[in-house]
Amino acid sequence: MKNFLIILYILSSIGVAGSGAAAPPESAATAGTTTIMVFGDSLSAGYGLPHNAGWVSLLKRRLQTKSHASLINNSISGETAAGGRNRIEQAIKTHRPDIVVIELGGNDGLRGAPIESIRNDLEAIIEACLRNKTAVLLAGMQLPPNYGIAYTQKFQDIYPQLAKRHGLKLVPFLLDGFGDKREFFQADGIHPSAQAQEKIVDNVWKILRTMIKSPEAVAYEEPEISR
Repeated sequence: MKNFLIILYILSSIGVAGSGAAAPPESAATAGTTTIMVFGDSLSAGYGLPHNAGWVSLLKRRLQTKSHASLINNSISGETAAGGRNRIEQAIKTHRPDIVVIELGGNDGLRGAPIESIRNDLEAIIEACLRNKTAVLLAGMQLPPNYGIAYTQKFQDIYPQLAKRHGLKLVPFLLDGFGDKREFFQADGIHPSAQAQEKIVDNVWKILRTMIKSPEAVAYEEPEISR
């Protein structure tokens, strides 16, 4: 965990520097399928990875074989919960998703934003989804310990608190199972490597498959994640 927390510290500055671009736009899903939209930051935008090597692309391939769902990646490197709040309505209007995977908030926390502000922005995104009859899968994140025990714990608590309040499905920690293993990160020591992407997919799929109305998805047994 220590290595991950150090690594996470500078995620936002890299996104702001512009070296990570928004994920390529993807077309709306075919009618009759479950449409899933990933709404996140550099961890979901595939920063530093070959094209189609990120966890969202891998999830898209898994969906093609295990369900009748389609996937749209609407993630931007450096994105914050505040930024997501500003664009969620348009994203929903454009792509009309049935499920939104929200992977945001980490960059806000790294900038030391007030906990209440982060919570309010994430909640606004959630409420926009629910108003549009869109199910939500919330992906939790954690912060480095140098932000102080009180702040980091309050930040971590945002995700389960919002999930409980709104009756949402929750991935407790997106990088669970490898965040403390240096070999699963890129040479920059910051972003998960290609080797780690399948582990992220497993963390998400474990919960997401229960939300998809597909016998294949529900029956799928995920591979055991090596610890």
